[in-house]
Amino acid sequence: MIMPRPTSLRVAASLAILFALPVAATAQGAARLTLADALAMAAEHSEVIQIARAGEVRADADAQRIASQRLPQVNFAGTYSRTLASEFSNAFSSSAPACDPLRVDPSRPLSDRVSEIERAAGCGGLGSSFSLNNLPFGQRNVYQAGFTFSQALYTGGRITAQQRQADVSRRIATLTTTATEGQLRLDVARAFYAAALTDRLLAIAESVYAQAGAAYDQTRLAFDAGRQPEFELLRAQVARDNQRPTVIRRRADRDVAYLRLRQLLQLPADAPLTLDVDLENPTLPIPEPFAVDLIKAKETSEIERVALVQSQAAVEIQEAAVAVAHAQRLPSLGLSSSYARVGYPSDGVIPGPGDFRTNWSLSTTVQMPLFTGRRLQAEELAAHADLDQARAQVAQARELAALDTATAKQDLTAAEAAWEASGGTIQQAERAHQIAELRNREGLSTQLELADSRLALEIAQANRAQAAHDLQVARARVALLPTLPITGR
Repeated sequence: MIMPRPTSLRVAASLAILFALPVAATAQGAARLTLADALAMAAEHSEVIQIARAGEVRADADAQRIASQRLPQVNFAGTYSRTLASEFSNAFSSSAPACDPLRVDPSRPLSDRVSEIERAAGCGGLGSSFSLNNLPFGQRNVYQAGFTFSQALYTGGRITAQQRQADVSRRIATLTTTATEGQLRLDVARAFYAAALTDRLLAIAESVYAQAGAAYDQTRLAFDAGRQPEFELLRAQVARDNQRPTVIRRRADRDVAYLRLRQLLQLPADAPLTLDVDLENPTLPIPEPFAVDLIKAKETSEIERVALVQSQAAVEIQEAAVAVAHAQRLPSLGLSSSYARVGYPSDGVIPGPGDFRTNWSLSTTVQMPLFTGRRLQAEELAAHADLDQARAQVAQARELAALDTATAKQDLTAAEAAWEASGGTIQQAERAHQIAELRNREGLSTQLELADSRLALEIAQANRAQAAHDLQVARARVALLPTLPITGR
């Protein structure tokens, strides 16, 4: 059986989520994607969030690695070696002729017994108990199995400082994930409303093109009946044809905007996508996923920014780095032990129970740098410089955060004013176009007046759609300010 590829599974899962979410339906029954659905899909399949979460796992691993330095370290090692040639192989061999073994008669006088021992020792007759073959030198087969133990007793505060660095790094990794999620939500909101805006602009361009086409048809009929001069017919045709490139350009903009949205949602480039959004709504309610956060942001004078908290945590890391650099000047104390069993087979290759000997040692070690060529001083200077830089960056981030927050709120105020102003303008433009159409049908105006009114209406409708887009994006940005990076603009 052929298993499906992971990419195919991911695409299928994304499509399943897209069409399984509780969304509204159009008159034709097609599924419609809401902003909340888009945010959920992007968060589940985003590569940037996966990268940020991998950073959290890496920070956890660093913290665990540093904490392990406080615990005992126990290792096992086992070896087997066979000696092919050794300088000790003939060290104890004797070329003297063999002699009778030692025979001591207890009944003989002491002088006779001592003479017998000297004779046997001189010719190698003392017996196998005095053989030097059991010594480790030159043995063909050697087996070793041992354990080593070590424990750090005092490191001058180095491990404590490193553990504090790891803890703060873990906190920064979590904040990075939060900031990444916030930026992704803003990117999705921008792409979602950008796609909705291009939909609206395309609809406006197509409507204006249809109006220009209807005006041309009407003028042609009047020209054929002799009620309009050829000049008016040519002007109507030019007005219609000039609108077609606008339609083509708007359609291309829409395709690009939808492609960007599909990329953020991890959907295929040709996946069907219909947005559940209304930029023509006179009330234009706050996007539901950001409603609560937007109200809180408006009521809060100073918003706590994740990026500012990250810069403050960076100061803690540099303070710990200074402690680590200083700890290198202090003595360190450690305890270690080694236990090993060494086997020299007396007969054959495999050692027996009686062929093993024991090596066991216990030691303590004190280390302290006496002269390092000013290396430690240089490292402390670098650590203090990094600390000063981190503190300056906190002050800079605080200023930029205040500026970025004020800018976002001012952009929201301006977007609200533009939205309110565009409402009256579009009503006036629609009324002016209706009058121009009536005057043109009655022969009281020229094609120039009708084209001007049509252009004014198109501009007013486009401005209205752009104002709706800008307002919704500004609302999303203000609502997400606590989690967004600081742009400083």
